[in-house]
Amino acid sequence: MSGFPVLTTILLAPVAAALLMVFIPRDEGKLIKCVAAVGTFVSLALSLYVYFAYDQALGGLQFVEKIPWIEDLGVSYFMAVDGISLPMLLLTNLIGFAAIFASWNVNNRPREFFILFCVLVTGVMGTFIAHDLFIFLLFYEVVVIPIYIMVIIWGSTKRVTKEYAAMKLTIYLLIGSAFLLVGVIALFMKSVGILGAPDMSFTALAEAGRQLGRFDQIWLFGLMLFGFGSLISMWPFHSWSPDGYAGAPTAVSMIHAGVLKKIGGYGLIKIALVTLPIGAQFWAPYMAVLGVAGVAYAAFGALAVKDLKYVVGYSSVSHMGYVMLAIACLNVIGINGAVANMFGHGVMAALFFSTIGFIYEKTHTRWIPDLGGLARQTPRLAVAFMLAGMASLGLPGLVTFMPEFTIFIGSFQVYGGLAVAGIAGIILTALYVLRAGANTLFGPPRPEYDHLVDIRGPELVPLVVLGTVLLAGGLLPSLLFDMINSGAVPLMAQIQDVLQIGGKF
Repeated sequence: MSGFPVLTTILLAPVAAALLMVFIPRDEGKLIKCVAAVGTFVSLALSLYVYFAYDQALGGLQFVEKIPWIEDLGVSYFMAVDGISLPMLLLTNLIGFAAIFASWNVNNRPREFFILFCVLVTGVMGTFIAHDLFIFLLFYEVVVIPIYIMVIIWGSTKRVTKEYAAMKLTIYLLIGSAFLLVGVIALFMKSVGILGAPDMSFTALAEAGRQLGRFDQIWLFGLMLFGFGSLISMWPFHSWSPDGYAGAPTAVSMIHAGVLKKIGGYGLIKIALVTLPIGAQFWAPYMAVLGVAGVAYAAFGALAVKDLKYVVGYSSVSHMGYVMLAIACLNVIGINGAVANMFGHGVMAALFFSTIGFIYEKTHTRWIPDLGGLARQTPRLAVAFMLAGMASLGLPGLVTFMPEFTIFIGSFQVYGGLAVAGIAGIILTALYVLRAGANTLFGPPRPEYDHLVDIRGPELVPLVVLGTVLLAGGLLPSLLFDMINSGAVPLMAQIQDVLQIGGKF
């Protein structure tokens, strides 16, 4: 496929599907869903091709597409992938494709729903393959608009809940992006003086950022930490996340937990850490403390709530605390663990939310005390729930085990006792996951749910697709770690070179 713009095709396939859906009559719901499924499948298939065609021995940026756009600002349409961005691109399309089928029973304005969803998926993909900071921010802002609309219209049946969730989610994301934008503008202005010409590419900004003084690196990294940290639901700026999950429709919850949060972790690694390594070194201990605090606080939150979506919502915040801890290690093993954990958690959380969506659709409740015994009435649904639950607590043989193990090794080498406190979060995770599973699926079946029909047909797609990835990534971890390592090793080599020159605090 030499010369073929494969990344642009991946990016535009859902957009083409959305444009096609505009011309399909509103009452052709099945056709609309099929078009959306085909659009996301094309992106998924091409992402798999790029993933396995990527030359890990060569490493670096590959499948590069670069076209000058706003030359006065040094902005280019610069698309490329490396060992860190490729797992995130694949994750986005795995979840995007599965979410179409998790929303197969959406019959309220399905055309508008799936058009907005395709735009949302495109925006998320764009943040992972853009290597120009202006383009990155452009795609990030594209993500916010469809999320707000979809939560307001198709969210929780309680109007106050969905309006509150949509507004809170949007405000937090915009506040975080405002701090990020200030940091980006300041970095760009300083880079022009250093480079002698405007250039918004990640490579040029990294080269300029490493030449900044310590003070500039520290305050610029602090702004980016707040911006990206808010997106990754870093404690104590996390409260938008569980509310956003609870108020969102199933597909948005899957994308939100699965990949939207990962933009924050990805941005910290690929932009902030690479560009401002001395600033990262200064803030790393604080990041580690906030990460461990997030692990513990959110785990106790998951133990306290009774709504299934809130349980998984707080669980997601807790897992992102591990990502913060891993990034704060500033070593290869930590970066490997952070990226792999983002991938594994994304698949697990998406399967969890699709399962909860089906439970709510069939029982009209997510309140755990009102559930029980569903494993007998809906065994396939129970399998999906327990598979996601076992992945959440890091069961060996599933894709989440090795990333967490890697994070614990990397963080213990750097932070010792603090890492041990973070590891203790596994115990709390096991408590709330097993309790939620026991009270939802097991025990005597309730007669009021005897009429329930198990998941079947299109509803099985999320279980098959995401469940296969959970198992394959656990049994063959090299499929994921070899790819990530090809990007993490050169990235950390560049950072360590700067740190050795710049000295330590």
